[in-house]
Amino acid sequence: MYELARSAQPMERRTAIVATYYFIRQHDLDDTFRISEILAHDPDDLVQKAVGGWVREAGKQDPDRLRQYLDNFAATMPRTALRYAIEHLDADERKHYLGLKGS
Repeated sequence: MYELARSAQPMERRTAIVATYYFIRQHDLDDTFRISEILAHDPDDLVQKAVGGWVREAGKQDPDRLRQYLDNFAATMPRTALRYAIEHLDADERKHYLGLKGS
């Protein structure tokens, strides 16, 4: 998965993060967050959607780890990925993380 995450091909990078869903279902979130760090600034919209969505799903099991990820990347990650990642947070938290984009 890590080799795919570093691929020049966007669909291979997307596959790397999507493949971590198996681990999320097993309550093993390490690979999801590590690969999402590699792909945090990916320029491809479909990769961004997958990164944001899978980080959000992992964050349902470990909200503190989601917030830590967002604290590290929200200001610089693409807006599409950020919007997907914060989708289930409360309104104040969404506003906070979206506000970091302007900083």
